[in-house]
Amino acid sequence: MNDELAAQYEQALAARLGDSKSEVSAVEIVYSLLAAAQAAQASDIHLVPGEAGAAVFWRIDGVLQPVTRIEGSISANVVARLKVLAELLTYRTEVPQEGRLRGVPRSSADTETASTSSDVEMRLSTFPTMHGEKAVVRLFVGSGAFRCLDDLGFASEVRSGVSDLLLESGGVFVVCGPAGSGKTTTIYACLREVADKSGGQRSLVSLEDPIEAALDGVAQSQVNPEAGFDYATGLKSLMRQDPEVILVGEIRDRETAETVFQAALTGHLVLTTFHAGSAAEAICRLTDMGIEPYLLRSGLLAILSQRLLRRLCGCSTESTNETDRLGLNVATCRLPAGCERCRGTGYRGRQLLAEFLRNEATELGKAILTRSDADSLEQLAVQAGMKTRWQSGLDAVSAGQTSPAELLRVLGSSRRIT
Repeated sequence: MNDELAAQYEQALAARLGDSKSEVSAVEIVYSLLAAAQAAQASDIHLVPGEAGAAVFWRIDGVLQPVTRIEGSISANVVARLKVLAELLTYRTEVPQEGRLRGVPRSSADTETASTSSDVEMRLSTFPTMHGEKAVVRLFVGSGAFRCLDDLGFASEVRSGVSDLLLESGGVFVVCGPAGSGKTTTIYACLREVADKSGGQRSLVSLEDPIEAALDGVAQSQVNPEAGFDYATGLKSLMRQDPEVILVGEIRDRETAETVFQAALTGHLVLTTFHAGSAAEAICRLTDMGIEPYLLRSGLLAILSQRLLRRLCGCSTESTNETDRLGLNVATCRLPAGCERCRGTGYRGRQLLAEFLRNEATELGKAILTRSDADSLEQLAVQAGMKTRWQSGLDAVSAGQTSPAELLRVLGSSRRIT
C-alpha cells in the first residue's frame, strides 16, 4: 500500500465532503471516494444510509473499517451518481439493482493525485432499506494484476502438489473456502499456469459468472441464467467444443456438480470453486448435494481449502501472558499495537492458510465411498500427510506473523486445536 498516496486521496475526500451540497459536489465525492479506496487497496466500499445521511465504510484485509459520513441529502445524490456510472435506473429505488461501474474518469479537482481506474474492475450493488438505498462497490484488480501460483504464498508442499495435478489429463480440482478467501485468485493462477506450460497445445475454456479477468489463451464465457445459459447447460455444450481443460467458476447446485464430475470422468481436467469450510467438509457437502460417492472417489483429484489471515504490522508487541494466547497451544505470541502505517489496526497485509487434500488410493478413498463424516475424513487425510488449516494457523501465531485473536476470527473457535 502506498501510504502517502492513500493519505492524499483521503484528504481530497475530506475536502469534497466539505464542499457545498450540490450535484457537482456529489460527482466529485464519488470520484474521490473511489480513488481513495483504490489507493488504500480496499476490496469493498459500503454506503449505509441513516436518518441524517450515510456512513461510509471500506473493507481492507477482509475487515470493515469506518471511513467518514456523508451528511444530509447529498448521500442520496452520491448513490444516484454511482448508479449512473453503473448504467442502472436511478428512479428505481425500491428494488435491488447491480451493475458494473463504467467510464470512471480522472477527478478534475484532483489532477495531481488522482489516477484513472481503468485497471480496476468495479461493481455496484444497491439494496433498499428503511432510510434509503444501501450501496456496496466491489473493487477487483485488473487482468494484468492477477498473480501466478508462485506469488500466492503457498507452502512448498502445497505448491508442488498443485503443480503436479495441473499436469493431469482428467479429474476435478476444487478450491474451496468462504466468500473473500481468495478462491478466484487461486483458480485463475492455476489456469494461467496451465496456459503457460501448455504453450497453446491444450484447449482451455471457462464458464464464469462473471468473468473476473481476461486470460490469454483461454476461451472465456459468461453464463446468463436469464437467457437459459446457466453453468450446467453451458458445460454440457462445452463438451462438444473439444476442450481439454475447463474452468467452472463455481459449483452452485447438484446439476452443475454432476456435470462437472461427468466431464472429469470423460477425460477433461476441470478446475472449479466451492463454498465449504474445509477440504473434508467440501467432500461431505458434495455428497449431501446428491453426488454419488463413486463419482467423488473416481473423479476428484484434490481439494484445496484456503483462508486469508491478516499479518501483524511491525508495531506489534511480544507477549508471554497465557491469557493473551486465548487457549491456543503456543509458547509465545505477538499482539497488535497500532500505528500510522497500519491505520491503527495493528495489521498490515494478509497471508494464505491452505490445506491440500489429495484423493489417492488410501483409506481416505474407502471412507469417501462409505460416506464417512468430515471429522473422520480429516483424520484420515492428516494421517496421509495433510497439514490442516489449524496447524498452519498455529505455526503462523508461533512465528509472530499473526495474533491469536486474528486466527480465531478467521477460523472460529468451535473446532479449534489447542
